[in-house]
Amino acid sequence: MTEPQKKLRPLPAFIFMTRWLQLPLYLGLILAQCVYVFHFWVELKDLIGAALGNDAALQHIFQAIAVPGAPVPDKLNETTIMLVVLGLIDVVMISNLLVMVIIGGYETFISRMNLDSHPDQPEWLSHVNASVLKTKLAMAIIGISSIHLLKTFINAGSYKPEVIIAQTVIHVVFLLSALAISYTDRITTMTHNESH
Repeated sequence: MTEPQKKLRPLPAFIFMTRWLQLPLYLGLILAQCVYVFHFWVELKDLIGAALGNDAALQHIFQAIAVPGAPVPDKLNETTIMLVVLGLIDVVMISNLLVMVIIGGYETFISRMNLDSHPDQPEWLSHVNASVLKTKLAMAIIGISSIHLLKTFINAGSYKPEVIIAQTVIHVVFLLSALAISYTDRITTMTHNESH
């Protein structure tokens, strides 16, 4: 037998209800996700079109991956394909990040989704909290940063050494931040378990 739900006093009930103010933010992220899906299909269509010999698609790809000061290739080559595919992977990783923020944030900060019996419930959602969400977001950001760094390394000859060093330092900072978040979370969890 379940206990009757305790009724909140008016002021705490109002303050607790303000969590729904975040809902438009998550709906906005869903719209951003739609933009990324559209961008992905445009880039994929251009890549396929360029592979099939469409000159307009090829020119669009060259503009999309152009690095200032770098020579523009005159045909589709392995490096160009790799840069476009890395761009597509980048879009997918950012899209995954959006899904984590939308679903995890809604579940953590607004309301339960009650997906326990749903066959498509993400594995990570069963134990999501603000700390787990921070760690997962940090790992996703590191993945996105890795893709950008790889794209820079592929075109290393077109960048000044300072730019490459700066991007590498930023990536290392992301790595150290993720390690610090994970370590802090581990200490917090251990302290919490010891107190119980």
